[in-house]
Amino acid sequence: MNLRPEEVTAILKKELEKYKTKMRVESVGTVLRVGDGIAIVHGLDDVMVGELVQFPDNISGIVFNLEEDSVGIVIFGSEESIREGDTVKRTGKITQVPVGDALVGRVLNPLGKPIDGKGPIATNKFRPLEAKAPNVVERQPVKEPLETGIKAIDSMIPIGRGQRELIIADRQTGKTAIAIDTIINQKGKNVYCIYVAIGQKMSSIVAVNEVLKRYGAMEYTTIVSASSRASASLQYLAPYAGCAIGEEMMYAGKHVLVIYDDLSKHAQAYRQLSLLLRRPPGREAYPGDIFYLHARLLERAAKLSDPLGGGSLTALPMVETQAGDITSYIPTNVISITDGQIYLETDLFYAGVRPAINVGLSVSRVGGNAQTKAMKQVAGRLRLDLAQYRELVAFTQFGSELDKTTQAQLVRGECMVEILKQAQYAPLSMAKQVMIIYAGTAGCLDDLPVGSITKFEEELYPFIETRYPDLEREIAAKKELSDATRAVLRGAIEECKALFKKAHAL
Repeated sequence: MNLRPEEVTAILKKELEKYKTKMRVESVGTVLRVGDGIAIVHGLDDVMVGELVQFPDNISGIVFNLEEDSVGIVIFGSEESIREGDTVKRTGKITQVPVGDALVGRVLNPLGKPIDGKGPIATNKFRPLEAKAPNVVERQPVKEPLETGIKAIDSMIPIGRGQRELIIADRQTGKTAIAIDTIINQKGKNVYCIYVAIGQKMSSIVAVNEVLKRYGAMEYTTIVSASSRASASLQYLAPYAGCAIGEEMMYAGKHVLVIYDDLSKHAQAYRQLSLLLRRPPGREAYPGDIFYLHARLLERAAKLSDPLGGGSLTALPMVETQAGDITSYIPTNVISITDGQIYLETDLFYAGVRPAINVGLSVSRVGGNAQTKAMKQVAGRLRLDLAQYRELVAFTQFGSELDKTTQAQLVRGECMVEILKQAQYAPLSMAKQVMIIYAGTAGCLDDLPVGSITKFEEELYPFIETRYPDLEREIAAKKELSDATRAVLRGAIEECKALFKKAHAL
């Protein structure tokens, strides 16, 4: 049988097509040494900083250092099963976290894995942990208030949607309490909240979760937890994970509040990783890029322009001080990045002034732009009056004779300090705050004993609700005090005060 050459070629081609093999090229490296949550790997020449890599036993890590002949990798989880000579594979993915509405009401670790026992998270959306902050064109000025429900903050240190306001204090002076009250106050206001716990005790994180559940706040809150028993690598990633989850909602046109509790522990975790990777230490042994660590995180808070949906991401970072020293390294760094700070003072806290806000050292650089007109009208001179009162108190300790004007100033100051005290888990609406602050600044309460002002406040709200039901609604709707509203409010306060004095024999 004679076969023509072209027939032979055609048959061979057909047979060869059946044997097409798929070649897969993998970039791999070899572990040179491992310990303290760090692996030094040879190879992986084309790996990226921030890329996820895979170790044996399904253990992952993130690329931190790119040296000439090796790569420094931070390991997530336990390194016990990793040995010298093990193979490390590239994944080609930058570290990312699941995002979307499915995360609301959940407790996650910084890698986006649920730790609340409620099963897996049903979402197919992911965002990288690190992202570029919106530029100037993509933003608009911060002008919409984010009400905390705390009288002292909303009246004197207002926070706007898209702002970065630092809460700074020693430990155990009420930083987390302010954050929780702010979350509780967002109920019904279409603000999604993300609470990022960095280096906290697990019992504290559980307690926060329980409080938020009790007040119905977990319906719009996500908790990202990197407790003190989590590795330094997870504590380092936690705030970026919280920010990425919030950004997804911000770019969807929603309003988000992210609380970082706290960035001192975040800086310490980063210092630990940097020193283990032999990066050169600087002041207080922190690496040289410690400022950039927090700047690139907090710059992602923004109020987006209307063409981009007008969403916002408000950041409330916390920093712990030692013995009230706000001039140390990390506090000064974060103060210079943020748009103001709320400074809580230990002495005030133990004197019973809670929240223990030091009005002199606290400031909001957005200021009145993020305040309703009604609040501006009643609280305009409040900061100045309180500052003068503190000076007078210091002066009167010398025991000199006081004239009537000075005595009146002292009485008014004592009255305002008492009015600004507030119980935990009891945030107030803007209208209620306006009512009681007006009562104080207008001098309506000067003739009441200081000790009875809190009791009077408790009785004022139900009294106005019963006798003047439209008053609170009108203040809430119009967001300003007309002369007529002011007259009605003053009359209501005087009427309530007369009944209060009679009932308590004052």
